[in-house]
Amino acid sequence: MSYTNGLDNPELYFQTKLYTGNAGTLAVTLDGDTDMQPDLVWGKGRAVATPNALFDSVRGATKYLEADRNVAEATVANSLTSFDSDGFTLGADTSTVINYSQLMVAWCWKAGGSASSNTDGSITSSVSANTTAGFSIVKYTGAGVGTTTTIGHGLGGVPEMYIVKSLDSVGNWQTYHHKMSSAPETDYIQLDTTEAVADYTFWGDTAPTSTVFTVKDGNDVNESGEEFIAYCFRSIKGYSKFGSYTGGSDPFVYLGFKPAFVMFKNASATENWRIVDNKRDVDNPVVQHLYPNLSAAEGSGASYNDFVDFLSNGFKIRSGSGEIDGSGNTIIYMAFSEAPFVSSSGVPNNAR
Repeated sequence: MSYTNGLDNPELYFQTKLYTGNAGTLAVTLDGDTDMQPDLVWGKGRAVATPNALFDSVRGATKYLEADRNVAEATVANSLTSFDSDGFTLGADTSTVINYSQLMVAWCWKAGGSASSNTDGSITSSVSANTTAGFSIVKYTGAGVGTTTTIGHGLGGVPEMYIVKSLDSVGNWQTYHHKMSSAPETDYIQLDTTEAVADYTFWGDTAPTSTVFTVKDGNDVNESGEEFIAYCFRSIKGYSKFGSYTGGSDPFVYLGFKPAFVMFKNASATENWRIVDNKRDVDNPVVQHLYPNLSAAEGSGASYNDFVDFLSNGFKIRSGSGEIDGSGNTIIYMAFSEAPFVSSSGVPNNAR
């Protein structure tokens, strides 16, 4: 049951699923106590190198992008064939990137289901939005490099992170995060590379608003006539948070919830992105990690000092790694909840 500015039941909007692929037809059912029809499925093989494959309901089943590569959208008829009432179905194509005969993980988010036209910006976008969960999927057509273009995102609040990818051609995953620098509207970071935050006018040096975000320069975000997808997020009390911390002192980061998923990036240095979750590690320390910018298999930390603890109200870094604890560096993160620290009825959640 939801409460003002927050969520009691995060499973309504985000779930992680572990499954074993079979390179054949496979119906994958989510494990949560609440059914959830996903609108974004991010799948990754754990045991061997496989792409980070992203499917969403706005582009439609069978169409995927690879987070670790700058390639255009691909269509495989027997890949992810449907978004179901409590999971998704995979086809029997042996080349599929989400159904190898091995251990797999899928991170799944709920948006608004069917997309609708949004005319808030200077161009019309196709948007599936969930204002309660602070997540929207936006599809738009570029107006042309150098043209200041505003795009309606449907979040009902100011987005704190958005990730943009061209569907039609080679191009990096250009990313905005409101804590990546002191003037994030002038900068960018790339999901598919190790690069640190850098300056460029992808966002037209214009901060997002409660109705639109801006793109201007760069074929990666505004090539004339090309189609783009954007995943847009804002923090929701008890459910999600998009923030930063300073590395080097093994900090505790308060979230206001027990995390289910955290993605990190050192914005100050050349380092990999990193994802950890509560399903691949059910106890502390949390060491099993995957890399959004790499096809590499799952890693388990370079040493005893390379891990994080999930706590009832946030996470504690226990690492010497530059990826999540580089000394003096700004580390950005996106985090989603297993349970709010305290529910709307005043009941605290249990620690691990």
